[in-house]
Amino acid sequence: MEKNKRNSDFLHIGNKLLKWYDKNARDLPFRKTKDPYKIWICEIVFQQTRIAQGLNHYNNFIERFPDVKTLAESPEDEVLLYWKGLGYYSRAINIHKASQQIIHDYNGVFPSEYEEILKLKGIGKYTAAAVSSICFDGKMPAVDGNFYRVLSRIFADDFDISNSRAFQLFFRIIYFDYAEKCGRF
Repeated sequence: MEKNKRNSDFLHIGNKLLKWYDKNARDLPFRKTKDPYKIWICEIVFQQTRIAQGLNHYNNFIERFPDVKTLAESPEDEVLLYWKGLGYYSRAINIHKASQQIIHDYNGVFPSEYEEILKLKGIGKYTAAAVSSICFDGKMPAVDGNFYRVLSRIFADDFDISNSRAFQLFFRIIYFDYAEKCGRF
């Protein structure tokens, strides 16, 4: 993706997207909190699940396991039972193990730094960035496949977003090119 291909309106697209969001955002429980535990669970639940499909699962999971301590102390079989219907059961196993990491390695306090969040079992760059930025005002952009598609359309680019270099490319564009010019991050 070359700089000369970039849409001249790129520096203003963030404001346009925020205006659209303010007008069209759905009322969802995880948008009303900065609790890192709830944001983390939300990010994991909705990795491979549409909101309409997963919202009841998310609500039931949070009701049964309202905090990291409750989750960490629960038997894995029960965690899997409450995950039923979401598929990708390794995600449930990983959040259970990560909750135990938080209890043992972080004295029960969810880590606030991107690099520390990345150390938790099953958490990748996107989820660590999302939790860090939403809950702790971290400065790492949360870049995922949906974001790749939006940026590809903005730039009218034919870059293959399934390419393993997509994260680095779009992260660089957002973090360095946009954020620094706008005084963000």
